Amino acid sequence: MKIILTHEVHGLGSAGDVVDVKDGYARNYLLPRSLATPWTKGGQKQVEAITKAREVRAVKSLDDAKSLKGQLEAGKVNLQARAGQSGRLFGAVTTAEIADAVKAAGVGSIDRRTVQVAQPIRSLGEHEVQVRLHPEVAATLKLNVVAAK
Repeated sequence: MKIILTHEVHGLGSAGDVVDVKDGYARNYLLPRSLATPWTKGGQKQVEAITKAREVRAVKSLDDAKSLKGQLEAGKVNLQARAGQSGRLFGAVTTAEIADAVKAAGVGSIDRRTVQVAQPIRSLGEHEVQVRLHPEVAATLKLNVVAAK
């Protein structure tokens, strides 16, 4: 089945790509989660709109990505979260909260979709988070989760 990806799917492609996948994978996973739409004759306009939106969000050049990587890796970003007595969080830290904390720290502005968390962050302390700034550039962000007052 030929589909158009509307979001990035790890191991398959990024938004705007036209890929051929098995029917069951498309029907049971990609389409219900709105990660893709079926390919149609009028789908080329949709592909162009998706790629244009992706270009607006993306860091424009490799040099900009490398300078932002230097800024992100240079310092720590503090994030306040509600926690219990034992230092365990109520819930987990989301990628949107991480992106907001980076923006509030004045380090730079990143999109929440570029943040990759290996394990859910559910405790206070220092954690490392990967940020994909460009297809060729990834930064390691040091995140310090502190208890909110």
